[in-house]
Amino acid sequence: MKIRNQEIHVLWTKEEWERLHEKMQEAGVKNRSAYIRKMSLDGYIVKLDTSDISQMILLLRNATNNLNQVARKANATGSIYGADIADMQAKQDEIWETAKEILARLATIQ
Repeated sequence: MKIRNQEIHVLWTKEEWERLHEKMQEAGVKNRSAYIRKMSLDGYIVKLDTSDISQMILLLRNATNNLNQVARKANATGSIYGADIADMQAKQDEIWETAKEILARLATIQ
């Protein structure tokens, strides 16, 4: 943990103070000191929408569950149905498409 022992005191107008809090809300930051420190040192804060990543994780969990079910069925019966394999392939294709979309959007961030 970093020890922060250097202080700077800043006076704000009411409007500046309100604007600071608006900017913090836009960035999704609740810690005022962290926000001011980040902005003063780097000049920007990147807020990413990670809902696509959450969707991809859900798809990965579903695909893993399907794979486990097929493996159990194969171990119990000694065979795998074509429909099970097709379902897993479709889920994998969906995961890859989602991953490609996420990577394409991340590549545009500068």
